[in-house]
Amino acid sequence: MANDEKVISADHLSIGYPIKGSTGKIIKKDICLNAMKGELVAMIGGNGVGKSTLLRTLIGFQPFFSGNIFIKGLALNNYREKELAKIMSFVSTETIHVSNLTVYDLIALGRYPYTDWSGRLTEEDRSKVDEAIQMVGLKGYEDRNVNFISDGERQKTMIARTLAQDTDIILLDEPTAFLDLSNKCEIVHILHRLAYERGKTILFSTHDLSIAIAECDKIWLMLEQQVKEGSPEDLILDGSFSSLFHNKSLYFDTEKGDFRILKETGQKVIVKGDGAPLNWTIKALERIGFEIITNADSKTDHTLLEIESSYPSWFLKSSETREKFNSLYALCRYLMDSKME
Repeated sequence: MANDEKVISADHLSIGYPIKGSTGKIIKKDICLNAMKGELVAMIGGNGVGKSTLLRTLIGFQPFFSGNIFIKGLALNNYREKELAKIMSFVSTETIHVSNLTVYDLIALGRYPYTDWSGRLTEEDRSKVDEAIQMVGLKGYEDRNVNFISDGERQKTMIARTLAQDTDIILLDEPTAFLDLSNKCEIVHILHRLAYERGKTILFSTHDLSIAIAECDKIWLMLEQQVKEGSPEDLILDGSFSSLFHNKSLYFDTEKGDFRILKETGQKVIVKGDGAPLNWTIKALERIGFEIITNADSKTDHTLLEIESSYPSWFLKSSETREKFNSLYALCRYLMDSKME
């Protein structure tokens, strides 16, 4: 049975940033959003739309203008700083550069809300640090200098620090920025696992829409004039992602679940086949500007492309010619040359 506990709740919230000598600038008004216990939530929107501002406001790093924020049912402003640090942790986009700081030392800093004035770690503290290292797959990296590990390893270290902090809520500002595809997927999957296995509420901002759709329970979609929330599938079906960018050459394909470049189509091709070869053949032909027909009588005047899935091989048939191709590259080159003649 799903847990209906609202862990983070924004109630008619107005956010922005202070400006010296004025009341400040509001960039988003009347925000109403919720994140539940055990949910992985992605915040998606264009540059400058207020993602980082909202995250920093939710964690208490900057004030809000109106409305309210509730953390586990209590108004954010009613928490003391050290109490909040035991409930919420934050990973920023800033790269840590500290001389002679090891991976273990950086992760151990997550225990600061629990240590005394000397910062001495207890056995329980060390156990939490060791557990965090194990969970993100950094076993064997403990003694490495933070300045000499990869971006992906550094991001895992920052996530491990928040795990050592042992908070119910984790907020991350673009944790997959500057990472390669493999590390992006691994980082988000770690977050997904933490939400499901540990019941943590995790909110992160990202531009990686396809990964968010694949892994997240909910998306907070920040548009210019409004903020919406829902499951990735609901937001796809109601057309919300189509409003994300105002680039006329870009559109959201609701069937394929991703943004695509709008291209002018020319010659029509009937394609017959099945499975993965059919799907990738369609992608290849659309990329070079052909309009694809999948349900048509082969007796029409259009060129017919048949796919033999066993190899696969491609047979291009028309009233004038019949050609065989052993790769999509060779097929596309032939079709492009034919279009230019």
